[in-house]
Amino acid sequence: MTYAPPLDSMRPDPELEAVLPVLAAVRERAPLVHCLTATVSMSLVADGLLAAGARPMMTETVQEAPVVTAVADALSINLGTLSTDAMDGIPATVEVAARDGRPWVLDPTAIGIAPVRTPLARRLVEQRPTVVRGNASEILALAGTGTGGRGADSTATSRDAAEAAAQLASRTGGAVAVSGAVDLVLDGSRRTEIARGHALLARVTGTGCLLGALTAACTAAWEDPFEAARAATTWLDLAGERAAARAPGPGSFRMHMLDALDEVGR
Repeated sequence: MTYAPPLDSMRPDPELEAVLPVLAAVRERAPLVHCLTATVSMSLVADGLLAAGARPMMTETVQEAPVVTAVADALSINLGTLSTDAMDGIPATVEVAARDGRPWVLDPTAIGIAPVRTPLARRLVEQRPTVVRGNASEILALAGTGTGGRGADSTATSRDAAEAAAQLASRTGGAVAVSGAVDLVLDGSRRTEIARGHALLARVTGTGCLLGALTAACTAAWEDPFEAARAATTWLDLAGERAAARAPGPGSFRMHMLDALDEVGR
């Protein structure tokens, strides 16, 4: 079946127009993104990066990850299903990325009351991630001003976390992206809100993990972390809107979202 876009989709979209150069840079460079990510989302993250024009690489052991990350263009760290291998592999791999000046993204998934990942995430902040990406509860917990959400779900809004995000941006010198019904992206001097996307994005496992990896791909292709984070957020939001227009439910939404990641901005 051929998809016929609605007439509204044929009109210029100012939020898309603003990020088109970043999307084009990702597709031209096809950056290799080393992902240490949640096991439940590895397939979606890998397929999503490929659909967007980037390339995934996934290994997390301390014996391999710090070595192979040297050939990557960017690093994505997600604490979603933190394994014993990742507990050792993540700090060593981040240390190499920081030493080499390689852009990297910290996604502090489900931190708060978790006794291992929470202090680990806070230690990783000291390695100055290029972008911190999380939901509002995770950003509040990372800054030490909240106790986390319900599992991977946020109990706060992005605006609730604005001050905490600004504090983190000041500490890292990079950008912070807070996802929610209204997404927030900021750095030390700029701030923007993105009210796009679709509710079905929250009903597919791993879309947040994919956003972290997509943000890493954008940081590899675009030097400005704020612009890279804004572009990745907008990219996934618009893909979600397109997918929702075609999908009757979450299962088909996942498939259409991958197609839409390839289409947005072309």
